[in-house]
Amino acid sequence: MNYILPVLIALLLLYALIKKVDLYDALVAGAKEALPLLVSVLPYMAAMLTAISLLRASGAMDAILDAAAPVFSAFGFPKELVPLFTLRTFSGSAAAALLNDVFAAHGPDSFLGIAASLMLGSTETIFYTVALYFGAVDVKKTRVAVPVALLSGAVGAAAAILFARRMQ
Repeated sequence: MNYILPVLIALLLLYALIKKVDLYDALVAGAKEALPLLVSVLPYMAAMLTAISLLRASGAMDAILDAAAPVFSAFGFPKELVPLFTLRTFSGSAAAALLNDVFAAHGPDSFLGIAASLMLGSTETIFYTVALYFGAVDVKKTRVAVPVALLSGAVGAAAAILFARRMQ
């Protein structure tokens, strides 16, 4: 498996050589095209990261998670993973930090470590993605996008728990 990325890069370079493409100019042109997108997306990213930081610093995030834990437990969802699942919908980096906390407390090969890893890989930063990309293209009415994304996240988390149970 370690050879896949180098082989793909070599194939890309070979293709560019055959087509006589100036790779440096193509790279610079791609970067120029990406710059306006970055400028349009940056304010939404800054607003979302600020809101997440405010929720965490004020303690509101912890209060929400504590209130949600009994509901999750009623469905057989481990209470230790409620913060990870909930925060994952907002921030990937915060979820990764919580994953490290799960590893430190329970071990990466434990049921909770495996379930948390699977959950992180099978869910998405829904609110972050919606705010960033819908905001960048000026979509005001998301209609069913958010409810369907939340449902898919719940299904992904449930599948992660089921797979982790099967693996133990």
